[in-house]
Amino acid sequence: MLDKLSGIEHRYEEINRQLVEAGNDYQRVAELNKERLDLEPIVAQAGLYRKDMGRLEEARQVLDGEQDAEMRALAESEIADLEPHLVLLEKKLKQMLVPKDPRDDKNVFVEIRAGAGGDEAAIFAADLYRMYTRYAERQGWKVEVMSASDIGVGGYKEVIFQVRGKGAFSKLKYESGVHRVQRVPVTESAGRIHTSTATVAVLAEVEEVDIQIPESDIKIDVFRSSGAGGQNVQKNATAVRITHLPTGLVVACQDERSQLQNRLRGMSILRARLYEIEEEKRRSALEADRHSQVGSGERSEKIRTYNYPQNRVTDHRINVSVFNLPAVMEGGIDQFIEELSTRDEAERLASSGTDNDGKEG
Repeated sequence: MLDKLSGIEHRYEEINRQLVEAGNDYQRVAELNKERLDLEPIVAQAGLYRKDMGRLEEARQVLDGEQDAEMRALAESEIADLEPHLVLLEKKLKQMLVPKDPRDDKNVFVEIRAGAGGDEAAIFAADLYRMYTRYAERQGWKVEVMSASDIGVGGYKEVIFQVRGKGAFSKLKYESGVHRVQRVPVTESAGRIHTSTATVAVLAEVEEVDIQIPESDIKIDVFRSSGAGGQNVQKNATAVRITHLPTGLVVACQDERSQLQNRLRGMSILRARLYEIEEEKRRSALEADRHSQVGSGERSEKIRTYNYPQNRVTDHRINVSVFNLPAVMEGGIDQFIEELSTRDEAERLASSGTDNDGKEG
């Protein structure tokens, strides 16, 4: 670990020198300042760690060579204070050295689609949308529906919405996958428990400079927005359907009043989907298709089960159950996200090799 810290401290000093040399090259200054701000907390923490390591070494030397009982007692007291303190400092430093996902601070697009289960699956998709909306409100984030296809009984075949707020992707990225519900549908007269599913995909918002889409790669169709019972339907064709020809991905937006606004929204969603495909290629050798993130929606695939008769929500990835389903459906998913984040951090820490680095002395 200390080798990695030395490298970071050396880079930090080098950035400070380069900032002086950059002069009026504002773009270069901005790039260096961004890197400097990322490294600054680690350098500060490393300084505290080295200082306390030095104090601990001095106290141990006093204890080894000092005959005076009072001095030995002081040394023992200092060692007793410093050793657990250094353990905490070291743990914090290791966490800071874990490679950060560059998308963590991005806004996100969340796509929820009804899976197996007909109308009940669509109603569950709407329940999940409400759950994430409530969770976003607790975080102080903003939610805006981008596209929705409802079934008229309070459910969604599909709903796509944007969540804007610092750290949105860092928390919501763990929600991607198949969610399963077990309950008695309101339309079930015999009282039988049904199992239905909905798929969730969480995509980080991507800047235009991060992924460019040539005009020749897209086909754009315009059509009139649909409305309930023919009411408040736009007479002009403002809805937009964008097809990405190389991949076959299709995005439709009709919630905005102008064709331009719907096109801008659609392109934002398309960029996020294409970026996620590229990320998936890098993460694994699985097929580069966005369905690899959410699965097929079959009942056998699941990341979380919402069991209404047992008042239980279980996350199968971490084997954690919460016996307060109403609270979860009102946005109380913090325990799952925190556990998943902790596991992910531990895996990235192990893969970075921080634990295996030698220590000085």
